[in-house]
Amino acid sequence: MSDIATHVILLLALAAFVAGFVDSIAGGGGLIAVPALLLAGFSPAETLGTNKLQGMFGTGSAALHYASKGQVKVKKQLPWAVLAFFACAAGALIATKIPGTALRIALPFVLIAIALYFAFKPNLTDVDRAERISPKAFGLIVMPLIGLYDGIFGPGMGSFLMLAFISLAGYGVLKATAHTKFINFATNLGGLAAFAAVGMVSWKVGLVMGVAQFAGARLGSGLAMKNGARLIKPLLVVICIAVAGRLLIDPANPLRIMLGV
Repeated sequence: MSDIATHVILLLALAAFVAGFVDSIAGGGGLIAVPALLLAGFSPAETLGTNKLQGMFGTGSAALHYASKGQVKVKKQLPWAVLAFFACAAGALIATKIPGTALRIALPFVLIAIALYFAFKPNLTDVDRAERISPKAFGLIVMPLIGLYDGIFGPGMGSFLMLAFISLAGYGVLKATAHTKFINFATNLGGLAAFAAVGMVSWKVGLVMGVAQFAGARLGSGLAMKNGARLIKPLLVVICIAVAGRLLIDPANPLRIMLGV
């Protein structure tokens, strides 16, 4: 940390606080934290590893808060969290070997579709609905897929998992948000383990940001439980559109390169 200016560290902590607040409600915290780390001069790989470290504090804070209020049954979800942990660790290792071109091209449009779903789907409330698949099938299918995706690429993971909890598991919006944070904590931990194994984590900066993330997530999860779907739905739509826009305007986006724009 000694080679990073104090004001830069403070700005990174502020970015982490905002990221934790937003992510605890609707996901998308990486949209704030990752660009902040890149602007601070970290390499792309170290940015991803450090983001996993600081993000773990935010998702952990939110998960604890939701669980303490009865929104998550930890023992029931623990096996699926462990599965997501190992899937994300594997995904992070795979990410060092394969290009993510197809994901980068498709993801913005998938996120826009998710935003439209949450914006116009009627009766999306905090009330649970009928399950479309059994809890066991949901865990065995969704958790490995979401963990791999989070390790290989990551943006929009929270939106995808919330959509799965709502549309397949039948959860209400608030319950889906709470469970998403619990699983996201496990995937952050798995990704961190993989990046740490190859020396791609700035521990000191990540821990400072992590403290700020924890505080922001605590505040955000409290507001989410107070306001439920009234707050979560519109913020989720905004976050999906923002992440999609951020990916589309990125000069390194493969689609822009293909089109020559």
